[in-house]
Order: sequence, then structure tokens, then C-alpha cells
Amino acid sequence: MIEDTLTSATLVSHQLRKIGIEPVLARDGEKGIELFKKEHPDLILLDIIMPGLDGFEVARRIRQLEQAGEWTPIIFLTARTSDEDLEKAIAVGGDDYLIKPVSEIVLAAKVRAMQRIAQMRHALLILTRKLDDANQELTRLSSLDGLTGIPNRRQFDETLLREWRRACRQGKPLSMLLCDVDSFKQFNDAYGHQVGDECLKAVARCLQATLRRPADLVARYGGEEFAVILPDTDLGGALLVAEAMRAAIEGLRITHRHAGPATGVVTISAGVATMVPARGHTDSAVLIRQADEALYRAKDGGRNRIASTTLRPLN
Repeated sequence: MIEDTLTSATLVSHQLRKIGIEPVLARDGEKGIELFKKEHPDLILLDIIMPGLDGFEVARRIRQLEQAGEWTPIIFLTARTSDEDLEKAIAVGGDDYLIKPVSEIVLAAKVRAMQRIAQMRHALLILTRKLDDANQELTRLSSLDGLTGIPNRRQFDETLLREWRRACRQGKPLSMLLCDVDSFKQFNDAYGHQVGDECLKAVARCLQATLRRPADLVARYGGEEFAVILPDTDLGGALLVAEAMRAAIEGLRITHRHAGPATGVVTISAGVATMVPARGHTDSAVLIRQADEALYRAKDGGRNRIASTTLRPLN
């Protein structure tokens, strides 16, 4: 309660205590603003005519102090009866306007009404936060592959476009890997789809664990294919990552009796493409095509190996 008249403050305080509310009193506007910042009250009863700051200015400053999503009910409690004063009080942030002397019944009813509105608003804020959390979770899930839990094709496409544009602006290299599980159809046929799914999960986890930078991304590209985006990475760096991934998958030692006598375990082949896209060049698919061609050469060369290509900047 911000009220400079002691008689009025004492009377209203008594009325509030009768309905179970303990008021905190400020005798002027400046003190009222200080108490507002300190106490974070549930309700403000505010006089208009006071020494120093009047009630209109106090209400205006309190509304400025509130953060986004915050709201403290303000009831003006004043002897001023004009319609213009009421209009101004609501305009500066007030929620109700009572004329002194106010009866105990009316004051209690108005306070309870504000309490009910505040409670409903609080419940709405909680529901809104829950909906925001749910929407964020749905967005996250929509960008993940349902089987492996790593980013899916949609997330790959969005990330590639974003990193391509960044590379265009900064004139830096962008590398991409396309990885394919060697002879995966034969693995599925031999061991069954459930074992095949577990194999893909293990490969996805292993590929993701190989990455070291937050900006790098590995995604399930489709079927047994995985794609890796390496921003600000030249061909030499991309080949190191590709070899680390190839060795890590071979090191899982997942039995694959149709993989060939050389290994007898699940392996991957990888195609690597690197380029510095020219400013204004929008066809990021060229990087995918080149990585795919390199992957084909790796497969054709005997599998469990890496092939690469470097592209000049496109004009």
C-alpha cells in the first residue's frame, strides 16, 4: 500500500488484515517503488495525491520495472472522483479505481477479484511454459532419426544450407562425407532386420562419438548411409576425420561373415568432398553430388576405404 495519509493507511490496513492480508506500507511514491522492487508484492493499493511522485507516475514506473510476462495488480485508492482521473489511472497501468472512503465489503471484493485474476494468469503462464517445452521437444524430435537418435535428413539439409551460406560469406572451405555401411543388405539377410537395426544404431553412435567440434554434424542420410558436415575444414582435415570414422567402425568388431575374408566385420566406405563456395553461389547440392561420386569410387575400389575430391570455388 502506497498511501501518505496515516489515517487512511491505518483504516485500510485494518480492513486488509481482517481478510487475511498483511500490508506493507510506503508513505510516498519513491519509497513505494523501492518496496516494490524489494518485496515483489501480490497486489498494490495506490493513492494518487502524494508528496513527490504522484500515483500516476508511480504506476507508470512500476510497469516499466516489470519484466516480460510479469504483472502485479494495481488498484488506485483515491479521493479524486473525476472520469479523467479514472481514465488516466487505467492508461498508466492501473487495473481498478476505488473512491475513498471505500467500504470494507467493496475493498474485500475487489481484492479477491484481483487475487482470482492473478491466480488464473499464473496458471495460464504455467500452461504456456509447458506448451513451449512440449513444442521445443516436438521440434527436437522432428529433427532426429527415429531409429538411431542422431540428426535426420531434414536436419542435415537445413544444416548444410546454413553452413554453405556461411562458407560463401566467409570464403572458407566446407567439407562433407558420405558414409555407407559395406554390404549391409547381405548383413540384413544373414542376421535379420532387428540385428541390422542394432548395427545401424552402433554405427551411428560410433560416428557421432568420433566428431570433436560442436559445429560438426553427422546425420542418417537414408538406409545405411550417413552424412557428415564439417564446416571450416579443408580436404586434409576431412580425410583425417573420415579415416578416424572408418577405423572406429572397423574397431567395433561387429561380425559380418559376408564382408569378405579381409575383415569379417562390419566396415564403412566414405566419399569426401571439399570446396570453397563462391559468394552468391546457392547450389549446395554440388557438394552432395561430389561426395556421392567419391563414395562410389571407394565402393568400386574394394570397400572399407576412402575416396575424395576437391572442388575449386564456383563462379
